[in-house]
Amino acid sequence: MKILVTNDDGIFADGLRALVRELKSIADIVVVAPDRELSAMGASVSLHQPVRARKVAPVASGVESYAVEGTPADCVILALGKLAKDEIDLVISGINRGANLGDDVLISGTVGAALQGSVHGLPALAISVAVGDNLYLDDAAKFAALLARRIESGVIPLNTCLNVNLPNLPREKINGVKLTYPASKSHTDTVEERYNGKRQYYWFVRQRVNKPVDEKTDTWTIEQGNISISPLLTASKPSPPIPDSLCSDLFHEFQQI
Repeated sequence: MKILVTNDDGIFADGLRALVRELKSIADIVVVAPDRELSAMGASVSLHQPVRARKVAPVASGVESYAVEGTPADCVILALGKLAKDEIDLVISGINRGANLGDDVLISGTVGAALQGSVHGLPALAISVAVGDNLYLDDAAKFAALLARRIESGVIPLNTCLNVNLPNLPREKINGVKLTYPASKSHTDTVEERYNGKRQYYWFVRQRVNKPVDEKTDTWTIEQGNISISPLLTASKPSPPIPDSLCSDLFHEFQQI
């Protein structure tokens, strides 16, 4: 199996490096990621400007790595179209610093990159960890590897994009793994008028809405200390359902690592 790894936090992000270190033990890896932090880019693509890429020092030993002057989605398109020398089997985007839940899936560059993989007919994962002082990135990377193995074995449908969010907790304090869907109206956007001494400008403020939510949503699931897996999009044809036993099997194996 060959995995394309990307993100929206930039090629030097700790989350990406933790992910690559774990995945290289189970697959061949190529990294194509933005040369800087590019959060909240969604699935935007650079159609009216050049996209440049350069080979950089390996993110991990033996891993071919490219830094791209472009969006996370650009990275996936460029990797699949030019930079990856062998056929890619799976796209994984992350590990993002901060959860991508509810309405955030519409603007997340982490999710946007994974969706671009799905648009190209590949299975894809977006992996994020809720904010905290000390992120448990290694545990998140191990969970990503478990999912990658499930995709390789055919347990998870090949034409599936999964948005995966972990609470920022040590593995032994995570309560379970749940199949979810993104909560609706999870945020409000307000516009502030500001003045810098020369001209007026506007500042967008996004705030979380604290309201009762369905227990099957991603936001509720994370708040209860569970890992959330949300199927977001499938390519060309409908996927068969993800088996009910997947979550319990993943949780058991995750706790045994």
